[in-house]
Amino acid sequence: MSSLHEECGVIGLWSPVRAALADTVYYGLYALQHRGQEGCGIAVCDDGVITAHKDVGLVGEVFDHAALSQLPEGNMAVGHVRYSTTGGNERRNCQPIVVNHMKGRMALAHNGNLSNAYALRRDLELSGAIFHTTSDTETIAYIITKKRLVTPSIEQAVLAAMDIIEGAYSLVVMSPSKLIAVRDPHGFRPLCFGKLPDGAYAVASESCALTAIGAEFVRDIEPGEMIVFSSDGIKNDTSHCGKTDRSICIFEYIYFARPDSVIDGVSVHKARLRAGEILAMSRPADADIVIGVPDSGLDAALGFSRASGIPYGIGLIKNKYIARTFISPTQSGRADKVRIKLSAVSETVRGKRVILVDDSIVRGTTGGRIVSLLREAGAKEIHFRVSAPPFEHPCYYGTDIDSEENLIASRHTPQEIAAQMGADSLGFLPVERLGELIGSSGCCKACFNGSYPTARPENAFKDKYEMKINDA
Repeated sequence: MSSLHEECGVIGLWSPVRAALADTVYYGLYALQHRGQEGCGIAVCDDGVITAHKDVGLVGEVFDHAALSQLPEGNMAVGHVRYSTTGGNERRNCQPIVVNHMKGRMALAHNGNLSNAYALRRDLELSGAIFHTTSDTETIAYIITKKRLVTPSIEQAVLAAMDIIEGAYSLVVMSPSKLIAVRDPHGFRPLCFGKLPDGAYAVASESCALTAIGAEFVRDIEPGEMIVFSSDGIKNDTSHCGKTDRSICIFEYIYFARPDSVIDGVSVHKARLRAGEILAMSRPADADIVIGVPDSGLDAALGFSRASGIPYGIGLIKNKYIARTFISPTQSGRADKVRIKLSAVSETVRGKRVILVDDSIVRGTTGGRIVSLLREAGAKEIHFRVSAPPFEHPCYYGTDIDSEENLIASRHTPQEIAAQMGADSLGFLPVERLGELIGSSGCCKACFNGSYPTARPENAFKDKYEMKINDA
């Protein structure tokens, strides 16, 4: 994996009784930590009063005992882990975003990226809106609040906002009396809900978070669906469902999600095994051992081994106490982490022809470093296999690939990339076989083939809101 950035993870709780929900959200955020490691936050609603704590850092750093104890008991809570795909890594951009307004308070947590955020924010600013963050999530909060002025309820305001915002958004919205979960009509990012033994309900980006807090998985929220949890029970609205084709991000299965999660009925672990099997059939190589790059390359390596009959081995050890390489915002920071993140097991690879399986290649720097590690450990040959197609196009839906000039596959052939990395050969998953990973063609693969489910954004620069908008 070479410095790919992902977006965020969300969780929400609704309880029929007042309880220490912040503690439960805390454990859920731990389970979602892989989705964002720059910042996190928790907001609790206690009889209509919303109290929040958020900051940059990992969940265990931001929420020590003192911080958690300052959050009151309540009957609703929302949590968020963040990676900054839009807006800088600052405390002001951490979520949930809390809004205080004459029509009621609201806390909002967002996973995804709006493709029309720049145009929406420009129009809002020109009409007098004042923004306090540089995240597109605040744009969503503004639009919902504006719609709340002309609609009879918060859920109607959210539905009206869905007519305006475009792109990827899995939302958890907390009002003084309701918890609302929304998934965009394309279903770019996952969202599901479950039930706890005490009668509380939980919404989360991945099913692994439900398991972590002891909730029983109920089902995935459908693309375009809104679900409202309140004292009146559970209600859903499907008026935005079926308006467009399902386009879940295929990279959720290849890399982002935890392997123990199930998304839209498909096991992430099985999808990765299938990717390895397809690689073995479509990009074979003569070798003595198959190894994977921890963590998301391991399942695909196992699938490659099973399909090819080549033994599987542990060839790389990951330092568990360092975050994923994509979290470092600068190239120098990424390089420093790569040097201490992985080490080779020489007993496994010495004198052998090695098939090395990883989930992707972005810039090629990390792959080259891993190849060097294996060479130093005595590998005779290294055949690099990737459980994703080549990245050739930017993503506008929450994966931080915003410039083709940074994508090595957009400028070089597989043979040239292999030579640059020092590998004996290189093979990618065929893009036309991506649907086989989930048993459906209903997935977004725009970063591989350039076919986007929505209009391309007017301004795709990651830190576009850090700059001043021209008054003209």
